[in-house]
Amino acid sequence: MADSVLVRCPTCRRENAFTPPTFPCACGAPLTLPVLRGGVPVEILHRTWEASWVAVRCEVCGRQDDWPAPESGCACGTVVRVPVAPTPAAPPAPEPSSPTAPAESAPPPRPAPGPPPQRPAFHPVTIRTARDCVTAAAQYLKWLGFADVGRAQERTATGIDLRGTGVVAQVDPTTRATALRDVECVWLNGLSDSAVAVSFSLAGYARDARSRADELHVPLFVMDLTGTPQPVNDAADELIAQGARPPGRP
Repeated sequence: MADSVLVRCPTCRRENAFTPPTFPCACGAPLTLPVLRGGVPVEILHRTWEASWVAVRCEVCGRQDDWPAPESGCACGTVVRVPVAPTPAAPPAPEPSSPTAPAESAPPPRPAPGPPPQRPAFHPVTIRTARDCVTAAAQYLKWLGFADVGRAQERTATGIDLRGTGVVAQVDPTTRATALRDVECVWLNGLSDSAVAVSFSLAGYARDARSRADELHVPLFVMDLTGTPQPVNDAADELIAQGARPPGRP
């Protein structure tokens, strides 16, 4: 797992731990985005396609590709784009080895550390559309241990996008901060279904929505374009630590 870095929120000045995402390169090697230590994060007010991607070169094969720019959500609801170190120039091609001297073989790449034994590594779904956002949230709930997670019917009537055994979830893929009413709506649905109510947002949460979620103990997550939800409040941290509880357990 990549080392975490501290990212200072430009709104509330709180420092948040952020773990750079890792993606599989076409060569099969894990590629961790090289977050610029000491870089100044930029608050995301308006999303553009160009700013949502960053060019990074694989240290194993030298291939350069565009990857989703890393983003971090703060507890105050602010979402920032974390700066990435500039991509270095491609190394020069090695000179042909002398026929009288055998070429030295390069050491094999070090294997990536394995995921924690109690839970497999989460495989995110890159977000390009609103539908991708719902799919990513569903995958994350399944990763937490909730069974039978699927899209709910009549989203406009209930305010719920996903339902599973013991869980209901609302996914806000818009570029506006999720409002207080949305948090209260998902909480009421969870209350009526005796289920955990979870909220996912692409653009963060309004301040009153964040405060109300803390009062109601509703887990809030902010999603970045990699499809990896980040916890916003204590309830979300607890949900990650505990996962889905077996039926019958409080």
